[in-house]
Amino acid sequence: MNNVTLKQLRYFESLARHGHFGRAAEACAISQPALSVQIRDLEQSLGMVLFERGARQIRLTSFGEEIALRVRTILRSVDELGDLARASRDGMVGRLRIGVIQTIAPYLLPTLLRNLSAAHAGLDVHVRESLTPRLIQELSEGRLDTAIVALPVSEPSFSEVALFTEKLMLVRPAGDADKPVPSRDHLREMRLLLLEEGHCFRDQALSFCNLQSALPREGLDGSSLSTLVQMVGAGIGVTLIPEMAAPVETRSADVSVVPLHAPQPTRTVGMIWRKSSPLADQLQEIARIVKQSGADLRQQREALGEPA
Repeated sequence: MNNVTLKQLRYFESLARHGHFGRAAEACAISQPALSVQIRDLEQSLGMVLFERGARQIRLTSFGEEIALRVRTILRSVDELGDLARASRDGMVGRLRIGVIQTIAPYLLPTLLRNLSAAHAGLDVHVRESLTPRLIQELSEGRLDTAIVALPVSEPSFSEVALFTEKLMLVRPAGDADKPVPSRDHLREMRLLLLEEGHCFRDQALSFCNLQSALPREGLDGSSLSTLVQMVGAGIGVTLIPEMAAPVETRSADVSVVPLHAPQPTRTVGMIWRKSSPLADQLQEIARIVKQSGADLRQQREALGEPA
């Protein structure tokens, strides 16, 4: 046990997470043989097999699963030592790992990164774009410092800060631009295109229309907002997109964008982080900049005369 190193634990955690030697080695920026040697040495130090090696994939043994939980706790505590040091310095410097959901990242990040750079030139910002459940897991495991998501998340171990609210806009074919805006009841009867399972924005759209996610919707789901908008332009149906996405996604599509009648569907954009994070005060400052970035985007839309 005296030979177990922190490096070995990080390699073990990566392999446990990826379930593949090649991908784990790439994530750790080392060669696959080097990773294999470190894992074998760790198993020898512990006197137990940690992984079942198969032809195409590997799995944790029951002992490996138990060790994985403890290793993640150890690595999170070690990372928080660095966070504590960063929090003790004057000013905001060093690495900041931010997760952002996919229906926010392409639209907010250009303005946010510009504002962060202007306010805190010493920050080294690392961005992770993914689905909400994955960001929550990575935040819990200490692989992210904070995440920008649609609220609520309602995780007891997280702090949540609401930053701004935006409308969900109706996108329909350009030929329908002169037609009355459909009510929520009428929208339920239309061919509604949605993001595929796993996107929280899909759930928000379904909730507004009072539809069940389990209903069969073959051929009506898209992997991105861009795909949905192009499908609308092709006359396949209608969709809902966040207000911040409208200028980007509808610029080159033959579609019409309008707000829905009251009660208008909205979503709340906010930030989450671990309550135990030593960076809590600094993250409050980051949240302020995210909120300002959202306001900047709104002003840009208004200047362009976008529908509101």
